[in-house]
Amino acid sequence: MSVSILREGPYLIASVHTALDDSQVRRFQDDLVRRIGTERARGVIIDVAALDVVDSFVTRTLRGIAHMVRLRGALTVIVGFGPDVALAMVELGLGPVDVPTARDLEDGIAYLNDHLQLRAR
Repeated sequence: MSVSILREGPYLIASVHTALDDSQVRRFQDDLVRRIGTERARGVIIDVAALDVVDSFVTRTLRGIAHMVRLRGALTVIVGFGPDVALAMVELGLGPVDVPTARDLEDGIAYLNDHLQLRAR
């Protein structure tokens, strides 16, 4: 399996294990967006730590998924960009611009906890 989606409290954690082709990306998007509704998830963490390369296609895809998640009423944070990947993305002018990022899963959960408490007030 290229992507696993697990529930942790009010969040879904999607771990990308390998590079995805176009059909796998579409399946991932569909599964994630559907599960937000069926599981009433309030937040999504997309973990890309296993990816060695993040190109413009992957960046656009992650941005698109984050926008779909937002339209379903949840927040997204992307975690796990390694130092080499982050450096390459900056050098290429790529990035998930308006999508929050965090160092790791723990920081991603903390981000969602903080921001969802702010939205609840």
